[in-house]
Amino acid sequence: MYECFQEKLLARFPESRIKVQKSQISYCNRHHYACVSFLKVKKKSELPEDYFVLTLGLSAPLEADRVAAKTEPYPGRWTTHFVISSPSDLDEKLFDWIELAYSFAQEK
Repeated sequence: MYECFQEKLLARFPESRIKVQKSQISYCNRHHYACVSFLKVKKKSELPEDYFVLTLGLSAPLEADRVAAKTEPYPGRWTTHFVISSPSDLDEKLFDWIELAYSFAQEK
């Protein structure tokens, strides 16, 4: 599933740089706009067996049922987490939100 995500992301944002770290994979333009990890954003009993967490940096809180958690680490930046557990999660709506994060990172 991760490979499918990355393929779609790079098709839409081909100039993205990928930074592989110990606990996450980050996608960057001028700044990080998305990260993939196994962050515990819900109780273990609420998480599917196979999943990854997609984290986006956004300029405003995102009100959507698909948001697993969100925080405002500093004014005007919202860290928003999604649990991705099936190919159907990789839909156009998700990539619209990724595009918002991409634009926000590019403008910083």
